[in-house]
Amino acid sequence: MGTSTRTIERYRAGKLTTPQKHLLAALVDETESEWQPQVRAQACEQASTSGGMMVEVTAYFGFTCSGSSDDGRIRTITTPISPTYARQILDLQEAGATEEDLHPIVAEAITESYFTEWGTRADGLRADFTHVQAIEFMF
Repeated sequence: MGTSTRTIERYRAGKLTTPQKHLLAALVDETESEWQPQVRAQACEQASTSGGMMVEVTAYFGFTCSGSSDDGRIRTITTPISPTYARQILDLQEAGATEEDLHPIVAEAITESYFTEWGTRADGLRADFTHVQAIEFMF
């Protein structure tokens, strides 16, 4: 960390309270390296068991029904997805799946939550997307 053990002990004991800039930066880096993986693991667990997660996709979504508002076009859709799909996505990411590998599952998740509103309308609708510009997952 760029300082003596004795200096660290004085900070822990409260005898020193304002670390120098280089030490403060090292402490922040060290804390984040320990803390961040734990926070991410907790967020993943919650997303895959109860909370689900948000997905934002910018892609070409289209349907065969011409002359309606559902004609194909580039859309940005932000929607929650269920814990079931969150678990599948997180498992695939952990296994090293590419973004393209995730497209079919993300399409199913978006169909369920956005297009069919959790099964309350448009029964049997299937949404696929192509020309994906971006996918972002948020906890």
